[in-house]
Amino acid sequence: MRGRSKKIIIIMALCMMILGNMPVSGVIGAETGINAEQENLKELYEKAEVKKVDTISQESGESGFFQEQLVTVKVLSGKYKGQVFEARNTLSGSPGWDIEVNPGDRVLLYISEENEEVSEVYISDMARASYVNYLVIAFILVLILIGGLKGIKSLLALGLTVLAIYKILLPAILKGSSPLVVTILVLAVVTFLTMFIIGGLTRKSMAATLGTIGGVMIAGLLAILVGDLAYLSGFATEESRMLLFIDGFEVDMQGLLFAGIIIGALGATMDVAMSIASAIDEVRKANPNLNTWQLIGAGMNVGRDIMGTMTNTLILAYAGGALPLLLLYMAYNTPGMRIFNSELIATEIVRAIVGSIGLVCCVPITASISGVLSKKSK
Repeated sequence: MRGRSKKIIIIMALCMMILGNMPVSGVIGAETGINAEQENLKELYEKAEVKKVDTISQESGESGFFQEQLVTVKVLSGKYKGQVFEARNTLSGSPGWDIEVNPGDRVLLYISEENEEVSEVYISDMARASYVNYLVIAFILVLILIGGLKGIKSLLALGLTVLAIYKILLPAILKGSSPLVVTILVLAVVTFLTMFIIGGLTRKSMAATLGTIGGVMIAGLLAILVGDLAYLSGFATEESRMLLFIDGFEVDMQGLLFAGIIIGALGATMDVAMSIASAIDEVRKANPNLNTWQLIGAGMNVGRDIMGTMTNTLILAYAGGALPLLLLYMAYNTPGMRIFNSELIATEIVRAIVGSIGLVCCVPITASISGVLSKKSK
């Protein structure tokens, strides 16, 4: 079993490498859309500290509010580190768009170079990455301190998932591959490797893997079926519509929508599957005399307790993401018929419901497989 599992892991890893290098037409890189006339133009983003803020002009009237600032900044990173620039910053009175800065603030600076000389400098955004990094470090420390070796394995599995999405899944979709096909292949490999990294080369991990894949497949098939019947196009969000303006980029937006639903359902389904498989494994160790049906029954009891809270987790997660939109509908007294027939709301409902159905179906699948495999284990 161990030798065979090692071979399977190696094959899965090779499949991920092959997917990452698929020769697909329509390659779109970071330099997409750059014309020959712009070859000498370079764009840099560097961290900087605000030293001084001066107001150049200010207008306020019936047409609105407008303020032009000249911000003195000191660059903290990159080739211009230590140099001082003056950047223009415009305020229009719109909280969602304005970047209000004060001396001492850390900002993200946009620097445009033409023929190796600085041609334009302005404030792109507030610098947030450092604080996010501190939070990530805290997460890693807590996971290691409390989880020990299991925590380290969890970090390894998490890193593998992030790399698979960032280095394989997204580039493959940008190259023109089918979003749904690539997502299924990548997530199947990620699920397999993650389960065996965390649980070892055991029947417990095999049961959790098969249960996860089964639940996610059910969620994916339901998403495709309901998505077609409900005329979900995949263009419900502003980000999806912006993809239409990328030169030379063509993608199946409906397939991209279904791929996103599958990705969203995977995490919770993996959690449930591993919890049930682990519970059955511990029950078998505590009482080796239990038969297969008793082990399956124990797994189902655990699964029923889990599914109530986990389905709430999925529903609340999607509701939290759509909270501003829901408040907007409520503030303008939008009729319920209009709300629930909106593609954006219908898409979020489909995400939550099919993910929850896949999670619930994962319970009997995992319990059955784990019960059978555990009874065969000596």
